[in-house]
Amino acid sequence: MSPRATLPYTLSVLGKVLASIAVTWFIVSQAGLSIEELGRIDMGIFDIRAGWLGASCLILLGGFFSTAVIWALIVRDIGGGGLTWGEAVVAFMIGNLARYVPGKVWQIAALGALARERGVSATGATAAAVLGQGAGLIGAVLIGVVSIPSLATDNISLWIVPTALLTATLLGLSPVVFNAVCRIWFRVARIEAPEGLSNRDGARWIILSFGSWCMYTGAFWAFSRGLGFDIGLLSSASAFAAAYVLGYLAIFAPAGLGVREGFLIALLSSSIGVASATGLAAAARLWITSVEVIPAATFWIRRVNNDGRTHDHG
Repeated sequence: MSPRATLPYTLSVLGKVLASIAVTWFIVSQAGLSIEELGRIDMGIFDIRAGWLGASCLILLGGFFSTAVIWALIVRDIGGGGLTWGEAVVAFMIGNLARYVPGKVWQIAALGALARERGVSATGATAAAVLGQGAGLIGAVLIGVVSIPSLATDNISLWIVPTALLTATLLGLSPVVFNAVCRIWFRVARIEAPEGLSNRDGARWIILSFGSWCMYTGAFWAFSRGLGFDIGLLSSASAFAAAYVLGYLAIFAPAGLGVREGFLIALLSSSIGVASATGLAAAARLWITSVEVIPAATFWIRRVNNDGRTHDHG
């Protein structure tokens, strides 16, 4: 690099870093994590256990990475091209930042744009993102359905609702129903559906997504223990998954803001009380956002720096 080019390059990198900080701050504010609101939480309800908190962060990050790998596998399965696991993780984590903007399509669009830079079909990448979201929702529902009886007073719901959802999932994997549901799902997402979708592939995506959701819910359970709440694994897992699904369905809320926390409080208050459930829900929002945004911002800064060096040498 010539001395004359050093100053413009430095200013360019500095501008990109400041832009990264600004975007990160925007995401944090969109997540509802104002200093005033965090300050209202009574820290006395928490009994911090650092080991559990550290484990929860690692498990949650593993869940994000596994979902990225599943997305890359779906891209390959539908003929969209090949991504290495590392490329998929970087693109997925950076693309995930877009889900903090109201509307569910921005994350999908971002993934398509990032994948195209790696020589992968943007259409295939976005289609894979839509399919991945659908498989992930089914995986979350299969875990979250366990929490439904806690909101019901009639014991018959212990069997009717879970049985109905499980039956619907199995029927949905039949070739005719699977392709019909996929067409509807893509129509809702306003994206063209790829040809030749296989219900066998769909079953594999759902099973893998269920595994990712086991990691997500296990991470939340470890996080709750890290704050001193001894909630049962099944209770915390099902409540977290159900709250996520309900928050996702609230299209107006970026990343399910407010809706997810409200349902999480409702589902956990019978176990640990309203005050503790409120504190846990607020802390969980900060935890998830931090574990997601910090690595993504790191990937983004490294990416723009590498691009800057490439353009300078060019």
